[in-house]
Amino acid sequence: MPSGSTPSSRLNDLAHPVVAGLISVIVNYGGTFILVFQAAKVAGLSPELTASWVWSVSIGVGLTGLVLSWRYREPIITAWSTPAAAFLVTALATTPYAEAVGAYMISAAAFVALGLSGWFDKVIRLIPPGIASGLLAGILLQFGIGAFGGASVDPLLVGLLILAYVGLKRCSPRYAVVGILVLGLVFLLAQGRVDLSGLRLQLAAPVFTMPEFSLNALLSVALPLFLITLTGQYMPGMLVLRNDGFKTSADPIVTVTGLGSLLMAPFGSHAFNLAAITAAIATGKEAHEDPARRWVAGIAAGCLYVLVGVFGVTLAAVFMAFPATFITTLAGLALLGTIGGSLAAALSDPASREAALITFLASAANIQLLGIGGAFWGLLIGLAAYAVLNGRLPRRARSVVAASGGAAK
Repeated sequence: MPSGSTPSSRLNDLAHPVVAGLISVIVNYGGTFILVFQAAKVAGLSPELTASWVWSVSIGVGLTGLVLSWRYREPIITAWSTPAAAFLVTALATTPYAEAVGAYMISAAAFVALGLSGWFDKVIRLIPPGIASGLLAGILLQFGIGAFGGASVDPLLVGLLILAYVGLKRCSPRYAVVGILVLGLVFLLAQGRVDLSGLRLQLAAPVFTMPEFSLNALLSVALPLFLITLTGQYMPGMLVLRNDGFKTSADPIVTVTGLGSLLMAPFGSHAFNLAAITAAIATGKEAHEDPARRWVAGIAAGCLYVLVGVFGVTLAAVFMAFPATFITTLAGLALLGTIGGSLAAALSDPASREAALITFLASAANIQLLGIGGAFWGLLIGLAAYAVLNGRLPRRARSVVAASGGAAK
């Protein structure tokens, strides 16, 4: 039997995408899930309704990611809408919960219709590769900076992780991300900074809420929720996949996640969708040198989300107990390869270099206007610059993307 096909080598091949999926889950829960609890508190939800929200969004994200990754053999990482959760922290203060659930369902139904229409995929394929790479690099830049920014707060932990990452990159590049995850967890446990003594696994129970529909909730919750999730999650999420050479159509992804959101909305799930930032951890070469093996990261992430959902608030609280500096440093170091590859791809074509640089800087600035996040404005500014500098947008971007899909790896 050739050495490349031994059981040991197959286990090693599985280890990297599985760890990439684990890191994406840790970053998601540890970095942004607190917004869900804040929104639940603002809405005055009971512990049972809050646990149901955690159950529904975690199970929904896990199952859709599992189904899509298995079906298309690509690392299709799904997640809850972080910008939508931030929006709900204020929106739920003035919207009755039953009406908010109705708004979630309307927004989800709109995504199902969008996916079935085929319109979104056509738009995505019109975006020039250089602009897409510049946008991705700009979105991820803050996470790269965050890998080092925590040194002023927790220099010992951050310094240890950075030195370990550089050392492992020199000696054993394949195990760099795996190594800093294990080392960081051991260091935190040795310092007693992650207390698991009070951990009690308790099954979550879904609670059904009868939706109510109103014009006010349609305009003040459903419409903003749809626009924020579309521009802040789906669009950069698809560009992450395209940037690493994966060519699955956006249509089934939008349809499946929209349908899942629709089914889970009465149990509290606000919206789940294609991931962007955490997806980049699983789609790049850090997950596996061979792109054909990275889909395992989607399966691993899906299984972990389902596991967290089954136990509701209990396991989610464990991930949120990790120090913020550990989460930001881990995420930033895991994304360094993707950031570097995206910048290299963005600046590789002289014809689109300046427009790609403008896209990178505009998206890194994270402009917030009209309730819409920085990814949309960065893309809009970059496309406008490209059109002015090159005379028009390319009409055959699809073939260009297909030809250069792996440039950012």
